[in-house]
Amino acid sequence: MLATTILASSMVFVDGTVANVALPALQESLGASAREAQWVIESYALMLAALLLAGGAAGDRFGRRKVFILGTLVFTLSSLACGLAASMGQLVAARAVQGVGGALLVPGSLAIISASFEEEQRGKAIGTWSGYTSLTAAIGPVLGGFLIGHLSWRAAFLINLPLGAAVLFLAWRFVPESRDPASGTRFDWAGAVLASLSLGSLVYALTEAPAQGWTSAAVLASAALAVAAAGLFVAQERRHPAPLLRFQLFRSRDFSGANLLTLLLYAGLGGGLYFLPLNLIQAQGYTSAEAGSALLPFVAVMFLLSRWSGGIADRYGARLPLVAGPLIAATGFLLYAVPGIGGSYWQTYFPATVVLGLGMAVTVAPLTTTVMNAHGEQLAGMASGVNNAVSRVGAVLAIGVLGLVMGAGFGRTLDAGLASNAIPAPLSQEVQAQRGKMGAIELPPQAPPQTRAAIKQVVASALVSGFRQVMFVSAGMAVVGAMFAWAMISPKPRSPSRQR
Repeated sequence: MLATTILASSMVFVDGTVANVALPALQESLGASAREAQWVIESYALMLAALLLAGGAAGDRFGRRKVFILGTLVFTLSSLACGLAASMGQLVAARAVQGVGGALLVPGSLAIISASFEEEQRGKAIGTWSGYTSLTAAIGPVLGGFLIGHLSWRAAFLINLPLGAAVLFLAWRFVPESRDPASGTRFDWAGAVLASLSLGSLVYALTEAPAQGWTSAAVLASAALAVAAAGLFVAQERRHPAPLLRFQLFRSRDFSGANLLTLLLYAGLGGGLYFLPLNLIQAQGYTSAEAGSALLPFVAVMFLLSRWSGGIADRYGARLPLVAGPLIAATGFLLYAVPGIGGSYWQTYFPATVVLGLGMAVTVAPLTTTVMNAHGEQLAGMASGVNNAVSRVGAVLAIGVLGLVMGAGFGRTLDAGLASNAIPAPLSQEVQAQRGKMGAIELPPQAPPQTRAAIKQVVASALVSGFRQVMFVSAGMAVVGAMFAWAMISPKPRSPSRQR
């Protein structure tokens, strides 16, 4: 049972990171701009984040195994569609459906674990789940780089087909059915639609604003729709007899603090894992396989320490690791901001990768355990759905918000570099017209070799400058998350009944 939930969740988390390494290949293969390539990530993360609450609630009401199997089937079939996509539009649409499947199976994974283990063993079980799923999520860029370098970006999606088939077989044979008997059968469809509409509109506004302008009619209308839908969602949840989100969950300081930390830390991590491969491939000259392999130390540290950190939360309480872990992760983000262009991996990105992996290993299992213990088995699906939704919302918004930070830092350095290198005006204008592609800017073919080399160096320096700004913001978010953990999470383990 535990192996089945790990394998299924791993598919979802791998596909959340494997496409990051594929973005340069996608831009080249399908002729996409940086903004279009961003939607390959955003469409998946958006639907995953928007429907996780619905997925958790559906499992509680209709049966966790049933919804888990449905999600696995949807995810597997949409992975086939991703691998066969012939255009960016088809790929973005298939990725969105993948997100729907992931939203159905991920909260069910944790809810099935919570229903199958006693509380004194739950921390270790969740720690095992966290360790292996974090391992596979981190392996995503490594696997993606290998498949892209040796086969095609399509193989990064098609590999889900045999994995999905294995999960379906194991779930049918070995996973017991469970549900919340107090949940009833009336499902909050309006809440699911409003949550998706609000988040989708917000992400659209953040993603399209750099290209269309903050004052464009489409961006303003999208932002207004996001606010209106969010207000209607709150009103809907307060009056629905079986809401997707019960606001009384947040009466628990542990639950609220853990989710605030989740939002901030996973926003930094999501932004970092999105922009790091672009920096390594487009500025540092790594191959796809090398860029993916750069995260192997992160994988190793997460795998070795996650189960251990889950046991610490069971025995000593979660506050200490939930303060120390994000502070260590913040140090890792800052170390990523140090390298310029060139240099040995072992002296540049290796230390940052190890430190970030250590911070996340200390944090992930205690964080998940805190969330799942806050309200007990009956609300396990909803609690899991909320926390997973918060982590995905953090990543979705981070890519949009940090994309603005990246674009601003890139643009300032690009302008200054073109001016300081005295690039002729026609060539400079040709480069400026492509600034939306950032590191994928095509060098003017008519430029002399020396001028082309200078423009290439300017573009690479601009990309590194923007990446540094992203890492500074990510570090700040991790520090603020640690402050919330210190202020809100109890130092000792407490039973769920005392927290309601």
